[in-house]
Amino acid sequence: MSLSTLPIGIFDSGVGGLTVYRALHDRLPNERFIYLGDTARVPYGTKSLATVERYAIENSLFLASVGIKILVVACNTASALALPKIREKIGLDVVGVIGPGGRKAVDLTKDKPYPKIAVIATEATVSSNAYFEAIRRASAEAEVVQAGCPLFVPLAEEGWTCEPETISIAEKYLKKIKEFRPDALVLGCTHYPILRDVIQQTVGENVKLVDSGEATAEEVKALLESKGLMNLNKVSGQRSLCDDLDHFYVTDAADRFAKVAERFLGVKPRKLEAIEVYGTDELKKGKVKY
Repeated sequence: MSLSTLPIGIFDSGVGGLTVYRALHDRLPNERFIYLGDTARVPYGTKSLATVERYAIENSLFLASVGIKILVVACNTASALALPKIREKIGLDVVGVIGPGGRKAVDLTKDKPYPKIAVIATEATVSSNAYFEAIRRASAEAEVVQAGCPLFVPLAEEGWTCEPETISIAEKYLKKIKEFRPDALVLGCTHYPILRDVIQQTVGENVKLVDSGEATAEEVKALLESKGLMNLNKVSGQRSLCDDLDHFYVTDAADRFAKVAERFLGVKPRKLEAIEVYGTDELKKGKVKY
C-alpha cells in the first residue's frame, strides 16, 4: 500500500476532537481517518505533565501501529504539553491544534498594527500559556488576553447550545474578553465550536472567531501537499461524516461517545470499537487489544 493512501490518525482525550475530525473531513474529502478518543482517562487537564505525556504517547503509538501517514493531536492539553515527546516516539509528522490556531488568529488580524487577540480555553490550557506563546511567536506586536471557560465543555456535550443557562454562563465567562475588545477570539478548546453562535453573540459580531480545528485542517492539507502525501484516489459518490471509510476507537463508554458524536456531527459513527491501550512497551510489541 502506498503511504499516500494510508489514513490520517487523530486522537483526543475524549469527544471534543470530533470537531477537528469534521474540519479535516470537510477539507480533505479523499482522505480516510482513524480517530481515538481516550474516554477512559478524560480529562487530561487535571493530570501532571508526566501523565499527559504517557497517555499521549500510548495513544500515538496505538494509531501508528494500525497504520497512518500523519498524526493530528486534537487534544489541546496534549498539544500544549506532549508534542515533542510524541514526535520523538512515533517518527511521523505530528500536527497539534495550538500552533495553527495561534497563527490563524495573527493572520486574520494582520491589518492591525497592534492586534488584540483573545483566547478562551480550559483552565489547564490557559495555565500552560501555549496559545499565548504561539501567538507571540507569530506576532511580537499582538496583545493577548486569555480566559478559562471550563463549563463550556459539559454544555457542549449536553447539546445546550442556546439555553438561557448557557447564555448566562457565556456572559459571565466572557466579561473580561468583551472589556478587552479583541479583534479576534481563538476558540482554544475543541468543544467550543459547538457553542460558536452563543460565543459570537456574546462578544459581538465584529470579533473574528478562530476555530483551531479549521486552522489545523488547513495546515494539515498544506503539509500533505508539500510532502506528496495527498490521497489522489477519488472517492466514488458523496462522502459523509462517520461513513464506512473512517474508523473510531474509544477506551471506554462507547455508547456515550456515540450519543455525543451524534450531537456534534449529526450522525453516529458506523465503525466504533472499544479498545484497551496498554503501556508503550506492549504497544511496541503489537499487543493491542481490540
